[in-house]
Amino acid sequence: MANPPGPVGAIAQPMYQLRLFALHGDDSIHVIYRRGGEYIPSAIHRLDYFLRDDRNGDVYRMKPKLFDLLHALLVKLHRPNAVIDVICGYRTPATNQYLREHTVGVAKHSLHMLGEAIDIRIPGVPLWEVRQAAIALHRGGVGYYPGSDFVHVDIGRVRQWELR
Repeated sequence: MANPPGPVGAIAQPMYQLRLFALHGDDSIHVIYRRGGEYIPSAIHRLDYFLRDDRNGDVYRMKPKLFDLLHALLVKLHRPNAVIDVICGYRTPATNQYLREHTVGVAKHSLHMLGEAIDIRIPGVPLWEVRQAAIALHRGGVGYYPGSDFVHVDIGRVRQWELR
């Protein structure tokens, strides 16, 4: 049986979805996180858990605008249904310090610790193209790490950098 029609004159609300794959946890999620201007609390909670610190399992309240940035990036790339590979979402201060001591290019006051940054790649889309699309959105920081095969995007101030 078909669903009954909505109220006469009702306008369908756009739905915002994300498909993510966690490279470190070998886990995936497909979620509609927003309808129109309303975030869906249960979906945001699922995304927060999915993007938890992969070293210790700590969950943090990610900023929903970061999810909007990822969605806008997929739309900009004409790949609204693409899967985003996640290298790193939330990081605790301890994890961030560990990474600072053992790798290069990790900021002391990383926006990963505030739930405002994510490191990604999109299978089938050249890394440079992901970078260019993120820069064109003009919504925050864009770090290009071709040697490590990821792009960092955040909802902080607009800026860009590269680390080979």
